[in-house]
Amino acid sequence: MTQQYPVVVIGAGPIGLAAAAHLIERGQAVRVLEAGAGAGAAIQDWGHIRLFSTWRYNIDAASRRLLETPSENYAGDWKAPRETRLPFGNEMVDEYLAPLAAHPLLAPHISYGHRVTTVTRLQEDGKSVDKTRSAGREESLFLVRTSTSTGTDDILARAVIDASGTWSTQNPVGRSGISAIGEEAARAAGVITSPLPDPLGADKETFSGKKILVLGAGHSAANTLISLGRLRQQNPDTTILWGLRGAANPIKLYGGGAADELPARGQLGTSLRRFVENGDITIVENLAVTSVEIGDSATVKVADGRTFVVDLLVPATGFRPDLAMLSELRLDLDEIVEAARELGPLIDPEFHSCGTVSAHGERILSHPEKNFYIVGMKSYGRAPTFLMATGYEQVRSIAAALAGDRTAADLVELELPETGVCSTDLGGSCDAPASSCATPEPSAELADEACSPPRLVSVGFATGTLHGNTELHTKSTAATVTAEDGGCCGSTAPVLEPAVVADSCCGSQSVNVGRAE
Repeated sequence: MTQQYPVVVIGAGPIGLAAAAHLIERGQAVRVLEAGAGAGAAIQDWGHIRLFSTWRYNIDAASRRLLETPSENYAGDWKAPRETRLPFGNEMVDEYLAPLAAHPLLAPHISYGHRVTTVTRLQEDGKSVDKTRSAGREESLFLVRTSTSTGTDDILARAVIDASGTWSTQNPVGRSGISAIGEEAARAAGVITSPLPDPLGADKETFSGKKILVLGAGHSAANTLISLGRLRQQNPDTTILWGLRGAANPIKLYGGGAADELPARGQLGTSLRRFVENGDITIVENLAVTSVEIGDSATVKVADGRTFVVDLLVPATGFRPDLAMLSELRLDLDEIVEAARELGPLIDPEFHSCGTVSAHGERILSHPEKNFYIVGMKSYGRAPTFLMATGYEQVRSIAAALAGDRTAADLVELELPETGVCSTDLGGSCDAPASSCATPEPSAELADEACSPPRLVSVGFATGTLHGNTELHTKSTAATVTAEDGGCCGSTAPVLEPAVVADSCCGSQSVNVGRAE
C-alpha cells in the first residue's frame, strides 16, 4: 500500500534534482521539497565563486538524459556546456539546474518555499510511530513536516532522501565546536558575515576600507583572503587579518611542493603567500575566540587574553549537518564525522581526500531507519571533502534500490582522477587569479583550451592511501602532481582540492562550499 506514496527528496540542489531524475527515469513517484525560491538556492548565495571542477564532472547522467531526450511536451534541445569549462556557481544554476528543474516531467513535483523542520514515521491509518516504537516500523510511512509561507504542511512519503546540504549550518567561530559568547548577536548585526562574501563584487562597499578578520585555514578562507588582498590593492585603507586557530604551518597554508605530505594548494597557495609576504595580509596565530562584543566596532576576545577590534569577521570555519530535524529517526552515525556508520571511516579527513574515497551506494548509506537516506554534502557530515560526482553515484544506487533493482543498486562504480576531484571554493591553476601568474589572466575561451584535454589539477588534502595515493602516505616526495605544461602559471607545484564549492581545474560541487576549516 505504501507504494502509492512518493519518495520525498529534501533539497533541489544538484544532488537532490539528480535523485529525482533517477527516480523518474525508473517510474517512481517523487516529490522534491526545497526551502528556497528556486533550484540551487544555496548555490546562488555563492554564485560569484568559480567551481573547481569542469562541467564534465558536474552533470548527472540521468539528469542529462532527461534534458536531452525529446518528448511530447519537451523539445529536448538542451545543450550541455563545454566539458572543459569551469563554471561559476551562478552558471551552474542558470545553465543546468534551472533548466532541469523546469523540465515538464520534474517541475510539477517540486515544491519551493517548503522548509523541512521534522521527519518522523506514521502508520498509514494515522497512528503514531515515534522513535521508541518498533512494531510495524519498517512498514510505516514517513511524515515530513514543512514550514511554508502559508503555515505548516505535513507530507506523507514511502521513503525520504535528505539532500538538504550543510550551507545553512555553519560551524561556529567560537572554540571547541560551540558558539563564542555574543556570536549570535554579532551574526544578526552583520558583523559576522556570510562564509563566502563577494568583496570584489556585491560586497565591495561593505568591505572596502574596513578592518577585517578572516577566521579559518581552509579553502573558504583562502578564497576570501585572495579577494580581499586584491581589494586592498585598490583601497590601501583596507586591513586584513588572517586568524588561525593553531600555529601557522607554511606547508599546510601554502603547500610545500614535492616535500608536502598534504599536497600543495598550487597557484592559489602561491597567490596567497604573496599577499602575506607583501604585507597585505597579516597572520594571527592561536586564535581561540571566546567572545564577540558589538559596539562601534566588534571586539573579538581570545582565550589567551588578546583582544582584536575589527569591523567585520568572516567565518570561514566550515559546515556541519543539521541533524535536529531527524531527531525522531533511528540513525546510525559515525561518532567522529557524523556520517553513516559505514561511510565514516571511508571519509575521515585524517586519512582520506575525495579522490581516495571508494565509490559507495545504498548499502553504505543505509540507516536502521529503513528507506531513509542522507546524500550529497550532508552525507559526509563534518568531513570536508565531498565530491559532486560521488553524490550522483549515491542517488543512482538509492533510486535503483527503491525501484527494486538490487543488482543495479549494488553495482557502484565511479571513475575519478587518482588524486581526486573535490568540491572546493578555490580556483585551481587554470582559473587562478591573474595576480598569481606572471602573465595576464587568459580569456575564458583560452582558459578552456589551456585545460583541454581535461586533466587533474588539485588543491587540498589528498592524504588517503587508496586509488594511487599510497605514496602520499609513505613518501612525501611522491606527493607532487605536475601538469605536463608545468601548470598554467609555469609552476610545477601540485594542485589538489577539497570540499565546498567546487571541484577541480582541468578535470573535475556543492558543490557546495568550502567546508574545510
